[in-house]
Amino acid sequence: MYADRFTGRSRFHPAGLVAAIGINAAVVAALMLAAPHMGIGDPPEGSIEIYQVPPDRPPPEPQPLPKKAQSTAPAAERIETVTPLVDTLPSTDRPVGLDPLPFPTLDLGGGSAAGTGTAPADPPAPAPVIVGPSVDPRYAGDLQPSYPPSEQRLGRDGRVTVRVLVGSDGRVRQVERVSATSDAFFAVTQAQALRRWRFRPGTRDGVAQEAWRTITVTFTLED
Repeated sequence: MYADRFTGRSRFHPAGLVAAIGINAAVVAALMLAAPHMGIGDPPEGSIEIYQVPPDRPPPEPQPLPKKAQSTAPAAERIETVTPLVDTLPSTDRPVGLDPLPFPTLDLGGGSAAGTGTAPADPPAPAPVIVGPSVDPRYAGDLQPSYPPSEQRLGRDGRVTVRVLVGSDGRVRQVERVSATSDAFFAVTQAQALRRWRFRPGTRDGVAQEAWRTITVTFTLED
């Protein structure tokens, strides 16, 4: 009996389905007729209009750069050179090359010598030291000649200046007249110089040599 009851409830009735569809359609139609009529026109005052803003366009994608042609040759290896902060000294294991100096040329008077240089000039010789003759003190009393008798009788004074050449031995070799009051005064002076005058000879760098000396002799009568 239970099986027949279950079977009877699960049977499908087409007439019920049609009735259900018609009831739903009537309900929808009633709702549509009951809704207020809304005309299409200007929105009421104080209403808010809503617009649909289109979304921003995405930025264009960047165009890919053209690929450079790859060089088939390998890149040269870069070598960095580091400059030392301290100057390096040359190695002492090997000699340092020096330019040869020109060989000086010496003028020997007869030919030419190799080389382009010239011999350095000799330094100037120092000036010689020359000392003139001087009267020997041992013979200073013999300088005054005797008074000429003719001039003494006339009572006349005289004066004679002569240049004498003194030899390396201190003796007078030559007498020259510079001035004289009279020939008589010069004659006695010349004779005295050649016989009795003695000098210390003049020297050149310490070596005795002949030299000239000027001497003046005066003649005065005593009262």
